[in-house]
Amino acid sequence: MSYIYEIDTEIRTETPLRQGEPEKRRVGRPARINRQLIAEAAHEIGLADLTLRAVADKLGVSITGLYHHIADKDDLMRLAAEYSSTRVPLPEDRGQHWALWLLEWAAYSREAFVAEPGLLGQYLEGAISAEAIADKIDAMLGLMVRQGFSVSEAQAAFDLVNSTALGSAVQAIREERAARAGRAPLAEHHRVLAQHDPTELPYLRLLLAERATHAAPSFRDQLCTVLIGIAAERGEPWEPIAVMIDLEP
Repeated sequence: MSYIYEIDTEIRTETPLRQGEPEKRRVGRPARINRQLIAEAAHEIGLADLTLRAVADKLGVSITGLYHHIADKDDLMRLAAEYSSTRVPLPEDRGQHWALWLLEWAAYSREAFVAEPGLLGQYLEGAISAEAIADKIDAMLGLMVRQGFSVSEAQAAFDLVNSTALGSAVQAIREERAARAGRAPLAEHHRVLAQHDPTELPYLRLLLAERATHAAPSFRDQLCTVLIGIAAERGEPWEPIAVMIDLEP
């Protein structure tokens, strides 16, 4: 009979290994891990399903082993959120108009938050550090300054567009969760109206009547309004921006 030896700090034990039985991977110290590997594993798992056990199993280590590199579950969530935020790509600077660059960035950002709602939660908690996004901010500022913005104007425009993307992401996540729970917003409004006299809530009734034939403004429509406003405030012609956004695939 052969033997496998598992050695801990002060205790050495022997566990018989049956003939033909594959050697089990020892959990804990043998694997070499660090915060980068933990972040990558957490990103692959996704914030919605993230637990210490899930990360430990993915890396082939013990939960105790993780605690050599992270403080607790909150630290793990922050680490994963920071790593995920760095995976959101910046639009390539192709010499495009600043409005198109901001349109691309907002679309990337919104899509990332909608796909990973936990990332949005961590962002709102301030878990994503300035260091993690400094290169993105610097690239954005540089592109817009080269097109005539001051640094402060560039930051203000970016903040406005970013807020629009975040608000749209929150709305999309909320509507998706409500629909999953059987409480789709439009259906809920109709339910409320059915409980009131036809003369009550006239403007809500008017809105729902219009929604029956006209869809609500899309995220792109909302963003177009914001970008046109930025251009108008700067004294730039806004009509070309509307045309560019309309032509952008």
